[in-house]
Amino acid sequence: MAISKQKKQEIIAQYADWIGRSGALVLTKYIGLAVSDLDKLRADIREAGGEFHIVKNTLAKIALEQAGMEIKEEDFQGDTAVGFAFQDSPGLAKAIVDFADESDFVEIKMGYLNGQLVSPAEIVALAKVPPLPVVRAQLLGTLSAPASKLARILAEPGRQIAGVLKAYSEKGTAPEAA
Repeated sequence: MAISKQKKQEIIAQYADWIGRSGALVLTKYIGLAVSDLDKLRADIREAGGEFHIVKNTLAKIALEQAGMEIKEEDFQGDTAVGFAFQDSPGLAKAIVDFADESDFVEIKMGYLNGQLVSPAEIVALAKVPPLPVVRAQLLGTLSAPASKLARILAEPGRQIAGVLKAYSEKGTAPEAA
C-alpha cells in the first residue's frame, strides 16, 4: 500500500525533528532481529537518553539532506534503523556497539556526530568514552581535589598544636621553665 504524499511529509518532518534534537545518530542494519531483542535494544538506548527507530531509507535520506548532512547511498540499502542520542552520545554508541557485539543481526552502517559523518570504527571509539554521569563525577573530583588539599594544609598547624597539647596533658606534668 502506497503512502500518501502528505503522510510522507509528516514522516520526513518527524525524522527532521529527531535529527535536530540529536547530538549523534547511529545507522544500523537489523535484518532478522527478533522483536524481543529489538525491545531490549530500545530499552538500553532509552536508558542512555535516546531512541531507536526503524526508518524508511528514502525518507530518511531526504530528512538528512534537508538537515545539511552528507549521505552515502550504499548505507541506505536494505533494512535501516537509527539510534538518536538526545542526551548522551557516548551512551547511545555504547548501547548499540555492545548489542551489535552480542547479536549477529545488528550491524553498524555509519553515523553522525554533531552533524558530521562518522565511520563505524569512530562509533566504536565513541562507545569507549565514559558515559556523561561518569565524566561529570571525574570532573567534580578533579575540581574539588585542590580545595580538599588546601583545607588539609590550613588545618595542619592547628592539628600539630593540638597534638602537642594532648601529649603534655597525658604526660601529667607541665613543662618546667629552666
